[in-house]
Amino acid sequence: MIKVQSLTKKYGGFTAVDDVSFTARPGRVTGFLGPNGAGKSTTMRIMVGLTPATSGHAEVSGRRFADLPNPGLEVGVLLDASAQHAGRTGREILTVAAQTMGLGRGRVDEMLERVSLTPSESGRRVRNYSLGMRQRLGIATALLGDPEVLILDEPANGLDPAGIRWMRDLLRGYADQGGTVLLSSHLLHEIEVIADDLVVIGQGRIVAQGTKAELLATAGTLVRTRDVPTLARALVDADLEFSPTTDALRVDADPDRVGQVALAAGVALTELRAADGAGLEEMFLELTADTQRDHNREGVAA
Repeated sequence: MIKVQSLTKKYGGFTAVDDVSFTARPGRVTGFLGPNGAGKSTTMRIMVGLTPATSGHAEVSGRRFADLPNPGLEVGVLLDASAQHAGRTGREILTVAAQTMGLGRGRVDEMLERVSLTPSESGRRVRNYSLGMRQRLGIATALLGDPEVLILDEPANGLDPAGIRWMRDLLRGYADQGGTVLLSSHLLHEIEVIADDLVVIGQGRIVAQGTKAELLATAGTLVRTRDVPTLARALVDADLEFSPTTDALRVDADPDRVGQVALAAGVALTELRAADGAGLEEMFLELTADTQRDHNREGVAA
């Protein structure tokens, strides 16, 4: 388990992380989301002892990272795939890590095979690696000690579609076997597919957290009909708020309630479903609207 309690980090007069608290539980993938500069990476660096907190604390398996006797055997970390010794080969980097953890060379071969780095690729110097190859090497290093917890910051950067699916299946399997995964990513679709729980941060503060199902339920219901005016009047009469999309209505109520209103009004529906297709993206943009950088004067993404 990862437990973050009242974590705050200040740099002079700037507060990068402001009273952040959340828990990532075993057997679950927790998606850690937020715009650039929201405090995600700072929070993760504090969790693994790379940045000191101003106040508050973070624990992994009930202890601070600095108090773990052999951290690599308990926590697998990937914060920056490019922060690897460019002059060493992939195999050398894994071998050094294995020796530091007290592991045999056989474990290196296992990890290289697990992340699909071929003997030829593992023999190259890291300066000649693509970003995707560096990500695979970083994931191999994180998994090397067979830890119970994974803390990963943007692990899908540089991976092609097949690589992203491979990573998704790997992390899902890891959690299904009882591991704890904390995953930060800008790829909202991948988070939506894999995550069980979500933590959303903006301007250093938690703006929402809960299970994926709970948070996406706020997306409401997507409904389509050939008689939009009649349905719209019925929704107004039922005190249900709604907004038009490209070719449908998005209603702030669950599908059962919307279906009942449509039936009572005699409106035939062509589609009725929870609005979860684009739910995570819409929820994310709504929750972090005040923290987005890339907007023009009208508040529309540039």
